[in-house]
Formats: sequence, structure tokens, C-alpha cells
Amino acid sequence: MKGQSLIELLLVIGLTAIILPAILTGLVASRSGKVQQNLRLDAVALLKEAQEAVRNVREKDWNTFAVNGTYHPEIAVDNSWSLVANPETINGFTRQVVISDVNRDASGAIVLVAGTLDPSTKRVVTTVSWTAPTPSSVTSTTYIARLDNITYTETLKAQFDAGTKTGVTITNTSGGEITLGSGGQGDWCQPATPSGSLVLDLPKNGAANALSAIEGRAFAGTGENASGVSFANVTIGNNPPNPSIAGTFDGYKTNDVFGETNYAYIATDRNDKEIVILDISGNPITEVGNFDASGSTDANSVVVAGNVGYMTQGSTFRSFDLSSKSGSRPQLGSITLAGRGSSIYIVGSYAYVALATSSREMQIVDISNPSSLSLLGYAEVDPLHANSVNVATDVFVNSTGTRAYLTIRAASDLREFFIIDTSTKTGSLPIVGSYEANGMSPKGVTVVTGNKAIIVGDGGEEYQVIDITNESSPSRCGGLDINTDINGIASVLESDGDAYSYIITEDDQVEFRILAGGPGGSGYVSSGTFESKTFDALSSVAFNRFDASFDRPADTNIEFQIAVKQAVGGSCTGVAFASSDFVGPSGTSADNFQTIVTSGVQVFNFVVPYSINPGQCFRYRAYLSTTASTASPVFHDITVNYSP
Repeated sequence: MKGQSLIELLLVIGLTAIILPAILTGLVASRSGKVQQNLRLDAVALLKEAQEAVRNVREKDWNTFAVNGTYHPEIAVDNSWSLVANPETINGFTRQVVISDVNRDASGAIVLVAGTLDPSTKRVVTTVSWTAPTPSSVTSTTYIARLDNITYTETLKAQFDAGTKTGVTITNTSGGEITLGSGGQGDWCQPATPSGSLVLDLPKNGAANALSAIEGRAFAGTGENASGVSFANVTIGNNPPNPSIAGTFDGYKTNDVFGETNYAYIATDRNDKEIVILDISGNPITEVGNFDASGSTDANSVVVAGNVGYMTQGSTFRSFDLSSKSGSRPQLGSITLAGRGSSIYIVGSYAYVALATSSREMQIVDISNPSSLSLLGYAEVDPLHANSVNVATDVFVNSTGTRAYLTIRAASDLREFFIIDTSTKTGSLPIVGSYEANGMSPKGVTVVTGNKAIIVGDGGEEYQVIDITNESSPSRCGGLDINTDINGIASVLESDGDAYSYIITEDDQVEFRILAGGPGGSGYVSSGTFESKTFDALSSVAFNRFDASFDRPADTNIEFQIAVKQAVGGSCTGVAFASSDFVGPSGTSADNFQTIVTSGVQVFNFVVPYSINPGQCFRYRAYLSTTASTASPVFHDITVNYSP
């Protein structure tokens, strides 16, 4: 029995030695695990508090929050949260908030390697750690974005008018919109001073004094004195309309010029050939024929209609045969005018002649039979002073022959531009309206698209654009003071809808100049660009997106580019934008923000590339185009979304 008891005792001792350590270890682990769990709960609370502090700081001021570094949260003196540099130790815990940049790939997804900086998002890693009883930590990674989204909208005509327009026009049909220009690449009422490729120095140093034009060509007479050539043939490109000399001819003093595709006609001071015919189909230009008018008076003006030429020689109006251009051309008919003929304009079977030395400033000649000319109606712009003599300088007639537009160099108490009703060709023709040139003495007149007339001359504002929509009360809508006399003007409406006026001046360095015009032509120009004024966000911001509202019919297109630049000295004033600054969705100038055909007005959203942010100064370009001259895209407004 004693032996059995001893064996049992030894078993108990052995089992106790095995089981008791495990029980004791379990008891200890249980107690420390409870502590660790409590510490983790405390750490999570501290982490959430830090996250809430971060959001409060972001809401208070993004620029204060969005500075990379390691911080810890503290209560500021105003009882709001702030972020203070470096980690903190609090009740045995170490707490830190690490703020860093965020990059995105081309699709906008966040990437940890490469990509493009997103200035509107920050990566925030919050960590709370402790060392006892067991080293451990809790961590949270969040991405914090700007909450503030401010918008700027451009939609009013006045806002668009402040931009730069090339081939487009601003309308106000529904509060302000942009369309392709109609009949021109500019605005007649806002002429731009010609410069660069739009001016041409004609050969030698004579004063240019005569001009006519057809599409793609201008014909200038610069031989008012021996310092200039008699004639210059100017070719003009299309988009852009760059002028260049195709050939010249010299030997005569030129008083007037008229040009066609292959021939030009100059009115000279020669008694044996008052009209000289030039073959301009090649270079050099050659003299091939002439018209010798009887008498010794110089030729004052010349025009050609079909196979008949017309000229004035003093107070005589003559017609001559041009069925052949070579040799001495025979006269067909002549008639005596009321005064010296200074300018001729032909529409249909009638010649309208401006008179420089008569109380009758204009007469109509029936040219239906060039061999039997007859005088018809006349205009007196100053009928109350029947014996007064005003110098009529130029006349232009509309395509229907119902209105004549006459310029005179008059005494200070008489106006200089007159609209004459020529619906009836006989008798005294009624004056419909008149215009005061305010110190300018006109030398030339043309009527262009959009119910606009242009008069040029010397003194005052040498280039004046007149709105003749209200014929009884014509009014100035624009002009240029170019500081030199303008001796002539011609206008052209090209087949693609572009409209231009050409002028010749007494500046012997830039005698020939081109001004773009419109709107008002037949159909729309094929393309145009609108560049906005600069929007100043007042501080460096992130531009997030822009919404464009437009109507894009079939056969038309509208695309956009945008530019963001930093201010200079805190201001966008004077910040220059180059073409390379304007980008598309790739963040480069190689592409544009594309659109689709719409049915009516729709709004489209475009994301601003991250790579061009941040900045303070914003501009956009709208590129409008059409393959159908009867249709144009219509751009209504743009809204830019940005975050300070």
C-alpha cells in the first residue's frame, strides 16, 4: 500500500509540473492581452481624433493644410484644430500625421510611381504607436481633396467682346454667343491697324494715288510723280491675305487705274495715249495698246465693262472699243458732262460719274449703246446754293443700281458723304441721307458687307466706317487714324466669304495696306478662332474642369484649348500667353478638347490636365470651323471650376 501511495504521489507531482506552467502562462497572457486590447482601443481613438483634426484644418484653409511634412494635431488658441510639426507623445503613445503629394496617371487614377502631380489632393497617413506591453501600432491612409469649388462663367456679349476674334463674330441673339464670321475675318466697325504681312511697300517712292481690285489681285497706280512706278500688279494670298508684287510698269504719270485678270488700264497725262493698255498675264508687264482721246487734256478716270472702255477727260465722257486690246483703240462715243469727271462707276447699262467742278456733283450716263451716249439724271448735294461748286471725289453704286454713295471735298458747313436714290435714273435725284466726316476730306468710298460704307481721305480720322443701315441717318461705327493721307480704297468679298478693304497711302514705306472686314457676307467663313480675355483667380489655384455650352450642327466643328499661367507680381495684368501655352487633354499643345455633333444647345464637361496646375491666370481658345458655308457652330458660354 505504501508503495502504491508513493507512485501516485510521483504522478501528481509530474502532472503538476507539466500543467501548472501552462496554466500560469495562460493567466499571464490573458492579463497582458487585455491590456493590449485596451491600448489598441485607446490608439484607435487617438487616430480618429487626428483624422478629424486633419479634416478640420483642411476645411479651414487648404493652403495651410496642403504642406508636405510630418505633424501632430493640437488645439490652437482659437479652440480650433491646427497641425504642428513633428510627432507627439501622449500617454505613452506616439502620434503622427504625414502629408505627401498625390500623383495620377493619364486616366486620373492615383499611382505611387511616376504620374502627374495632382495639386488638389493630398495623401495623409496617420499613425499611433506604442511600445509596451508589446510594440504595436494602428495606421490609416486617406486621400484628402479640396472641398472649395468656385466657378467663373463667361457668357455675356460684353465678356466675349473683350477677347480676341479672328474669323468669328459676337452676336447677342440669346444673351451673347460666338459664331463664325459671316463675310469676313474681322469686324468692319473694329478695324485693326494693318501691320506685318498685311502691308506692302510698293516700288520706288512715289505717292500711291489710284487703286482697283478683284479677288486675289490689286492694281495700284503710284506714278503721281516721277518718284514712283506707273503701275504695280499686286497678288494677294488667301488665308492669310499676304500681298506681293507680281510685276510693275513705268513710263507715265498715272491718274487712275482699272484692272482685270489679264489686263490693266491706266489713265495718263500723255496727249497721244490718255489710256494705256497693259498685258499683265506675265512678267515683265508689257504695253500692248492705247486710246488716244482728242485734245490735250489729261485722262482723269478709266473703267472697263466687257469689250468697252470708258474714261473722262476733263468734262468729256468717252467710250472706246476693246474688242481687241492691241494697238490704238478707236473711240465709240462721247458726251459732255456738267463738270470735270473725277470717278466712274458702272452698273448694268448706266455709268455714274462724280463731278469735280460743277454744282451738280453726280450725273448718270446711259451707256446701253456705247456709240450713242446720253445724259440722264443728276444729283445736287447742295441745292440751296445752286451756284456753289463742290469737288466730288468718288462714287460707288450698289449691285442693283438703286443707291449711289458719293464723297465730296466740301466747305466746312457741308457734309462729305451722301446717299443718293438712283432707283429712277432721270431728273433731279433725291438725297436719302448724309454724313459729317468731322474734319476728314474724303478721296475715296466703297460699300462693304453688313450695310457699311467706308470713306478715306486726308485730315482728321483718315479711315472711317459708316453704318448705313438707317439711310436717313448714317452714323460712324469705327475708324482708324493712321497719320498719313489715304488716296484710294477698294473692297473685295472673296468666294469663301472673306471680306477685305485695300487702301493706298502717301506713306512711301507702306503704300499698300489690307484690312479684314465682316460680318455680313454670303455664308460663313470656313474657320475662325476666339481667344478669351484673361481670367484672374486672384491667387494661385487648381483649375479642375470647364463646362462648355454650345450648339454644333452637322458639317461644323468646335474644339477648345486652355492655358494656365502663374501671375507676375501677384497680378495677371501683363502676363503674356503664347500659342504653345494652350493645351488639350494631354497637357500639351498637340491636341484639342474634342466635341461631338449636337441637336440644339448642350453642355459638355472637360477635365483640366493636372500638369498645367496650379496657376492664377486662365485663358481659353475656341476653334470654330465649317465645311458648309450655310452652317456655323454657336458657342454660348463657358464655366471654369477651380479650387483655391
